[in-house]
Amino acid sequence: MVAQEFTVDLNKPLVFQVGHLREAYQEWVHQPIVSKEGPRFFANDLLEFLTRTVWWAVPVIWLPVVGWCLTKSIQMGNTPPQLALMVVTGIFLWTLIEYTLHRFLFHIKTESYWGNTVHYLLHGCHHKHPMDGLRLVFPPAATAILCVPFWNLVKLIATPSTTPALFGGGLFGYVMYDCTHYYLHHGQPSKDPAKNLKRYHLNHHFRIQNKGFGITSSLWDIVFGTLPPTRSSSQSG
Repeated sequence: MVAQEFTVDLNKPLVFQVGHLREAYQEWVHQPIVSKEGPRFFANDLLEFLTRTVWWAVPVIWLPVVGWCLTKSIQMGNTPPQLALMVVTGIFLWTLIEYTLHRFLFHIKTESYWGNTVHYLLHGCHHKHPMDGLRLVFPPAATAILCVPFWNLVKLIATPSTTPALFGGGLFGYVMYDCTHYYLHHGQPSKDPAKNLKRYHLNHHFRIQNKGFGITSSLWDIVFGTLPPTRSSSQSG
């Protein structure tokens, strides 16, 4: 007797199905369905609601927090030039975090039921349904939870007066990342660098999904050797 392979029913809530794919999950999740209509994740309406986020919620919620962080650093005696330097440093650190999370966490290989389930919620759903506009940016509740360890990390490497500005710069980098990510999927840039960045990111989705992990830039792909080959060098004719 040969066990029949599990098949996902796209007309039913997906989250608790995908784990049953086991070792076949990685192949399934990297075969994108290009539709602006997103699938249902949960049968429970509240859980389903929590998985959907409009893109503009990201700047509306988090830019005031960035402003609060910068105000705190000014109140602690930092000058505007010092503040600007810390914000730029925070943004730079975010680009490395962005790359690291995308490459090593979002693209981790899973086979177990719960491993597949968590991965699908975290990032797999985006590769399976890359044009789902309500699941492109990170839900604010999840971002708030992740802010706690990142705040503590900044506290370890910075002084009390520079911690708020560095964290605020990193948070601003995150806001730029999520808004940029949404635009790369749903915007229609006509000029570089945005046009090239869109081509670069869609290449990650539809051609070479194990390279091109940068979203806001290809800097760390260049540094760490994960820059995808150009189409002209990878295809003939």
